[in-house]
Amino acid sequence: MGGLLPRPHAAVASPWLAAVIDLALVLAFGLQHSFMARPWFKRAWTRIVPQPVERSTYVLAASATLGCLIAFWQPLPGIVWAVTAPVPAAILWGLFAFGWLTVLVTTFLIDHFELFGLRQAWTYATGRPMPEATFKTPSAYRLVRHPMQLGFMIALWAAPVMTLDRLALAVALTGYILIALVFEERDLVKTFGEEYRRYQSSVPKLLPRLWPRKAQREHEG
Repeated sequence: MGGLLPRPHAAVASPWLAAVIDLALVLAFGLQHSFMARPWFKRAWTRIVPQPVERSTYVLAASATLGCLIAFWQPLPGIVWAVTAPVPAAILWGLFAFGWLTVLVTTFLIDHFELFGLRQAWTYATGRPMPEATFKTPSAYRLVRHPMQLGFMIALWAAPVMTLDRLALAVALTGYILIALVFEERDLVKTFGEEYRRYQSSVPKLLPRLWPRKAQREHEG
């Protein structure tokens, strides 16, 4: 019976080799997400696969790279910090849960089924036309332009026990998010033009303001 259970992936002996493997895994994850999301890649890719399943193949590839990152991630020895006091630890766990809840909720705010490519495939299968992309700023998107990425970053850093390999993951993925958002916003400006530029000028990218600027109030009005 024990032989039917999956064995944990064996850790490599050298911490330096482990760090290189982890960096390569994050790099593969980031490159897949960035390249497959760019318009030039989508144009080339849809010459190979039908356009209605382009998003689905993106999600499939993202799931595969995430699975590899989880399966082959190498632990690094050492603890950076450990919060043992009950109240601060509970606050950090609460922030951790809030971060992942933010990620989940925002997938529905921007159309959960379209995000995973299900709506595109369904409309194609049923012979219905796919509606054109429209610019919307529901709920959390009026506070920050990228609430999903903010949720990921909160979940990455809100750790009562921060091990060295978790710190490496948090630093690498935070860096990737910040770089990827530069390219994503360029694409959004190309798609929505002046409407998105006004949104950029009125709503912060990741950190919400305590009170809205005049431009933001005008945008919401």
